[in-house]
Amino acid sequence: MGPRLPLLVTVLASCLLPVRCCVLCDTKVVEALNSLETDYLPDHVGAEHHKNLMKRVKQAVQDFKELPFDEDSYMGVVDESTLEKASWSLLKDLKRITDSQVKGELFVKELFWMLHLQKDTFARYAAHFQKEDFCPNKCGMMLQTLIWCSNCKKQVHACRKSLDCGERKVDVHEMEDMILDCELNWHHASQGLTDYSFYRVWRNKSETLVSKGKEPTLTKIMVDPLDAGTYRCQLDTVQSSPATVIHFHVTVLPKRIVEEIPSSNIPTQEEVAPGEVTWSPTKPSTTLQSPSSQSPMAENILRGRLVGLLIWTFVVLIAGIATAILCYRSEKVMDSIKSWLGTGNEAAESAHVPEKKTTESKTQ
Repeated sequence: MGPRLPLLVTVLASCLLPVRCCVLCDTKVVEALNSLETDYLPDHVGAEHHKNLMKRVKQAVQDFKELPFDEDSYMGVVDESTLEKASWSLLKDLKRITDSQVKGELFVKELFWMLHLQKDTFARYAAHFQKEDFCPNKCGMMLQTLIWCSNCKKQVHACRKSLDCGERKVDVHEMEDMILDCELNWHHASQGLTDYSFYRVWRNKSETLVSKGKEPTLTKIMVDPLDAGTYRCQLDTVQSSPATVIHFHVTVLPKRIVEEIPSSNIPTQEEVAPGEVTWSPTKPSTTLQSPSSQSPMAENILRGRLVGLLIWTFVVLIAGIATAILCYRSEKVMDSIKSWLGTGNEAAESAHVPEKKTTESKTQ
């Protein structure tokens, strides 16, 4: 039974005391029931039924506690999160009924059916807490705050398991950073934790304190072979015993070898024949470009030329169209001028003909 045995003994002892339902430990639930009696019942239920109805309602809520004691479903305790979820569910359904303004016998039936369903909901929340959230630590000692349904008091429960939380192997290369992480997932939910202490364990089993503080990690930059060995992390508590103990076995590997790969644009000795290289101190070195690096440049040049040719073709086409329009209009203008001039000449000739006839008549 492990950490559940002390809890079970305490719960059995509390059975001698007046027992309350867990949801009644929430003051908001108590206030809602009082409001139901003083604000809602007077206008929706006959006055002669008020006292008996509220007695039955409170008894139904008290019956939430009538759950079989089992270490996997219900032990008479919950945490604050479970109590908040159960209370919120009950208050939500109670508000839904009062907002509907239902009256009389129908109101009584809906109210007690809702309380029956809420009892099942509370049982599910309590079972989930018992399986998943009660003493979630797999090792070490966790101090968990619980709410005792018998008296609605908050107390710290010690979830005691093996303090040794195992060993971890850490491999790190020389001249790199070593990080030892001592934090477990339940540490943030535990109460009464103080400091993380890291010790260097020597071959003769003696220890040297390396660091101590609130940070759960130990960082050593640019390690060397002397940093290899065993380290011990201990999380202290306000009580005499520690919360967790973890051992780290650190191995410092040789420094990483970084291979420098020559650039593909620089030829190697195997690629250049001896007669192709002229050694001259004043002549700058030339960089040979592979066809793969030249082809994109050639494609860009060709593409630019094609775009330029298209632009010039479009410009020439526009100029030709404009010239044709101008020529067409100039021809019409010339024809108009010629027509106008021709009309003027005919008028002049017609004016000269009578004069000529008049002269001839005079001569006769």
